[in-house]
Amino acid sequence: MTRQTNTRPLAIGLTVVAALARLAPHPWNFTPVGSLSLFAGARLRGWLAFVLPLVLMAVTDPLLGGYSRATPLVYLAFLINVWIGRHLQRSESVARIGGAALLCSVQFFLLTNIPSWLAHFPHTWTGFAECYTLALPFFGWTLAGDLVYTAALFGLHAWLSRTVGKSERVSLEAA
Repeated sequence: MTRQTNTRPLAIGLTVVAALARLAPHPWNFTPVGSLSLFAGARLRGWLAFVLPLVLMAVTDPLLGGYSRATPLVYLAFLINVWIGRHLQRSESVARIGGAALLCSVQFFLLTNIPSWLAHFPHTWTGFAECYTLALPFFGWTLAGDLVYTAALFGLHAWLSRTVGKSERVSLEAA
């Protein structure tokens, strides 16, 4: 087992690169933000895991159209992703990481569509169902982006921590 360090330059660098990748052209909702939040929770230590994704969002949001009434719930959803990632700190299990990415996509979809329902649909179960049904195509892109970027971030970190930054190698759990 290797000793974990407080400075994690590979993890920080990958998180920043993922945030910058959201500035590149991409299909609607196919972004790395959910994945970078999950990754930050899993591979960054302490408060940095929660603060870095929020700072990166706050810096890049104005470049992508600014903020909306949904922004607080979007940021909350990403903080939940960080919290979910905390449960992956000692794991490189593809099944656990993939399951966590799926969970992140679902909670993001459920949480961030509330403002749309409240603003544009009747406040009934029918209005709620209509809102979420119409949002399903966006969920598909969110899920695809989360799975692709999660695989890229965790895969790159695993590979780089074995070849370049051995101090960041994950101590694997027994499982």
